[in-house]
Amino acid sequence: MTQSDLPSNLEQTAADLQLSDSQYQQKMQRRQAVQAKRLESCAEPKGLIIVNTGNGKGKTTAALGMVLRSLGHGFKVAIVQYIKGAWEPAEKAAFAAWGDQLTFHAMGEGFTWDTQDRDRDIQMAQTAWEKSLEYIQDPDYDVVLLDEVNIALKLGYLNIEQVLAGLALKPELKHVILTGRGAPEALIDRADLVTEMKIIKHPFKTQGIKAQAGIEF
Repeated sequence: MTQSDLPSNLEQTAADLQLSDSQYQQKMQRRQAVQAKRLESCAEPKGLIIVNTGNGKGKTTAALGMVLRSLGHGFKVAIVQYIKGAWEPAEKAAFAAWGDQLTFHAMGEGFTWDTQDRDRDIQMAQTAWEKSLEYIQDPDYDVVLLDEVNIALKLGYLNIEQVLAGLALKPELKHVILTGRGAPEALIDRADLVTEMKIIKHPFKTQGIKAQAGIEF
């Protein structure tokens, strides 16, 4: 829901409050019938290419929520983290309890201003992509998360052609999630689901509060 939707939705809610119980029930029954008809016309399930991008916080967090949901369904999941691998992420420890159902690789060496070695960064990104490609093609894995891969694309450590070619090799029902700001248009065009995170306020920018355990890492 966008801000432009709010007035009409609030007006609709106010109108619903004026209905009698029987009028409200009849209205919901009509809405239920419309929804059921929509569902009947839906296509069969398919493996999705999902992109979380934008400058706002929450791209990886949202992706990890899908990972957790997938694990709850008994799906097998692989996570490959680009850029971030210079530290042991807390989510890696949290997911350890899932055992062989989840495979986790943190394969970066940190932010570019910390590594200060472009050739090494490119090498690490290419190695991470080779590992990613193994899981993208492996039919035993149902969901693959490529965390911060969009950053590797943005910086030129990977090229979009090799990523699109790799995504084309995935089994039909496999979901692949790609996160990171600056997702290229070609990837957005190819994706089935794209979400852009937008900053409204951030404590680092507005209050100078550095990243905190449990919130950012």
